[in-house]
Amino acid sequence: MASASARHILVDSEEKCLELKAEIEGGADFADVARQHSSCPSGRQGGELGTFSPGQMVKEFDEVVFSGELNTVLGPVQTQFGYHLLEVTERG
Repeated sequence: MASASARHILVDSEEKCLELKAEIEGGADFADVARQHSSCPSGRQGGELGTFSPGQMVKEFDEVVFSGELNTVLGPVQTQFGYHLLEVTERG
């Protein structure tokens, strides 16, 4: 069965998401940005979500995680929870 490991940052606006994406692409550490800005409890672990299979996350999240490029900051992805930046660290 397919699985992926990812980390994410959850914020409440697309503008904030784009601002943080620019910071990371400019050299900021994803985990540090997650600890400072993510409203998800996973932010305390640098946004780490661990390993999961298709269907365990909301549809919009799954689509990006299981099709997006590895080790690249993806997003903003809008879900019912807010706006996410995602980084897929492994897929198998």
